[in-house]
Amino acid sequence: MRDVLVLNGPNLGRLGTREPDIYGSATFADLAEQCVTHGAERGLRVDVRQTDSEAELIRWLHDAADANVPVVLNPAAFTHYSYALRDAAAMRTAPLIEVHISNPHAREEFRHTSVISGVASGVIAGFGLDSYLLALDAIAADAAT
Repeated sequence: MRDVLVLNGPNLGRLGTREPDIYGSATFADLAEQCVTHGAERGLRVDVRQTDSEAELIRWLHDAADANVPVVLNPAAFTHYSYALRDAAAMRTAPLIEVHISNPHAREEFRHTSVISGVASGVIAGFGLDSYLLALDAIAADAAT
């Protein structure tokens, strides 16, 4: 099985209660369970993490780069301004897929810019929690080639 990190930035630990009209009613635990199960069905060992700390998220990206581990990354609010996170993502040594539950381009203008997208292997947004599952599918397909 190939290891994959699913990393989540600020406020995503509040899924289910945070703006359910935008992010849905599923909890972070629901997301983690879906990712682990979906990944296992595709030969992936998925480790789902969430932090509100930019420094911790950067450290996890460094660890993934050092170990050649693919990453599914929802940088959340860090998407729009964290050049430190962008630089850490740019050090990737395996696929890194940026995901978003909602479609940032259909929301407030400040959300239209991602400093992460330019260094990601791909971006999947607007499909709810399925955005994560689609990213895991892409990583599994990459691992099969």
